[in-house]
Amino acid sequence: MSTQTKKKLPMGFWACSTTEIFERFAYYTGRSILLVFVAASVASGGLGLSEGTAATMQSQLTAFSYGLPILCAIICDRLIGARYTTPIGMLLCGIGYWIGSMATSGGMVYAMIWCISIGLAFYKTGPLIGRIVSSDQLDNAYSVRYGLVNIGACAGPFLAGILYQDVFASGDMMGYRPCFKIAAVLMFLGAIWFTIGTRFMGEAGKTPFKKELTEEEIAREAELKAKNKEEKKMPYTTLEKKRIAAIILICIFAIVFWVFWYLAYLPVYYFWGENANWVIAGYNVPLTWFDAANALFCVLVGMFVTPKLWSYLASRPKGDMSIYKKCALGIGTLGIGYLFFALMDVIRGDGQISCLWLLIFAVLITLGEMFFSPLGNAFIAKYAPSRIYSTMQSVWGLAIFFAAISYGYVYNALFGGAIKFTTACIIIAVIAFVAVALLVVLDKPLTALVEKKDDEK
Repeated sequence: MSTQTKKKLPMGFWACSTTEIFERFAYYTGRSILLVFVAASVASGGLGLSEGTAATMQSQLTAFSYGLPILCAIICDRLIGARYTTPIGMLLCGIGYWIGSMATSGGMVYAMIWCISIGLAFYKTGPLIGRIVSSDQLDNAYSVRYGLVNIGACAGPFLAGILYQDVFASGDMMGYRPCFKIAAVLMFLGAIWFTIGTRFMGEAGKTPFKKELTEEEIAREAELKAKNKEEKKMPYTTLEKKRIAAIILICIFAIVFWVFWYLAYLPVYYFWGENANWVIAGYNVPLTWFDAANALFCVLVGMFVTPKLWSYLASRPKGDMSIYKKCALGIGTLGIGYLFFALMDVIRGDGQISCLWLLIFAVLITLGEMFFSPLGNAFIAKYAPSRIYSTMQSVWGLAIFFAAISYGYVYNALFGGAIKFTTACIIIAVIAFVAVALLVVLDKPLTALVEKKDDEK
């Protein structure tokens, strides 16, 4: 039986992961409100800008939130421990959301975007987890963490839809601004919670990651000392170079995955916003609830499904499934989701289809997400050299950055009106399946990049 099923995850893991509930609650509240706030009329409490501007702002918030962390990763790898940068980043995010609550122009929205993005650049709970848990717990730990994270990602959009539409609304004026204030307060509280939780993290994050060596790196240092060799700056070994290459390669496939994953939300808000019936039992369902549904399914899958699946696969006589096949499973499930989108369009004909059908689509993209995203973090935590550990974790986020700045253009190309909706969905599915085929065919040579041979150091 796998040791993953016997060990309890340490308290430091829970301290980091529960902190992410605060951060994701705030992030997805702000992100979902941003899309409707910017495009809503001034009379209804919005800024009165175009849907294209709103989509661009949301994509830039997503892009910079995942792109800028690579800059701070260098600081965490070389200069300052991640447990000190994290609460600073959360405070910066809180200031950003508060600016959003006062925004009266696009310029103030961009000030919010930059403040949040810089704050998230310093936010390093993800890399910290990789140094708190043991290597044989990584797949399970990051899957459970992903489920916990999505408690906040579920609650944020779900409550935001109720708050701006029902609770804080006054006449025709929607309550967008108080939602941003709630996001700010959550970040301030999260910073306090994380600071209290550091007492359970041992030595993790107290020093730069380059000083927190893995067992393999400690053994190498001991071997050098035994040979009376002292190197001020140890060169990368052949194995480390191969592992860096493997991480970069999987991140290239991650760009494809995240482009199509983020792209899926825009048809929900725009195409299905008009072509689906959003009234259930007389209640007008807020569009932001689709975000909430995806996050809720992430909680359920991350807490109860994938940990058991990864433990089962790891305990098989023939061994675990490779990271590349697991990622292929994620991309393939996402492709099936787009085929379901096409099927929905065929079923509706010239009329509308119930928005409840979108729950099935949400399940499919959630399964794809859970098969793909957490395992990338676990893979990097296991194989990235300590000297660039946080940087390589941020490279995974950099894939989301490239996807986020791209999906708006892809949306315009495929769903802008020149191509039939059903055809566009099939095109995406075909590209996804081609990526799956490549991962399966290249599985053995790619797996060989990270495996340590007897004669390799």
